[in-house]
Amino acid sequence: MSSFAPHNFSWVEPRKLAALALPRMTCEYQYLLDNGIQHLVCLCERKPPNYDTCPGLKLHHIKIVDFTPPSPSQIDRFLSIVEEANAKEEGVAVHCMHGHGRTGTMLACYLVKTRKISGIEAIKEIRRLRQGSIETHEQEKAVMQFYQRTK
Repeated sequence: MSSFAPHNFSWVEPRKLAALALPRMTCEYQYLLDNGIQHLVCLCERKPPNYDTCPGLKLHHIKIVDFTPPSPSQIDRFLSIVEEANAKEEGVAVHCMHGHGRTGTMLACYLVKTRKISGIEAIKEIRRLRQGSIETHEQEKAVMQFYQRTK
């Protein structure tokens, strides 16, 4: 089966963590599998369409309302999924609707944890890697609070 990169797909940490917009077609899910991604974290209110067409891809659903920040427990759950998958050398991809707000917030928290950098530095780096990331003041605040919590 042929595969195509999902919209707004990019690696944040090669072979470990990628981000994308809402996937819709089997060929997009296949692309994730073809590139070493076995876990898909959905941050939308509803599960993505056709997600069950590639049985090798495990879906993790963390419901976050659009334009709102994740809660501390949702951030912790996301980071645990990534950590556990990466420990088995399995890649993770995370998405929301466009791959900017909720996704960018989680990615920045990941950088705070793994690179031991400040919330401000993490936000700047995610915005450099993925333009348009972290859309609201509340999402920025969630990253800053996560940094404070992990110090």
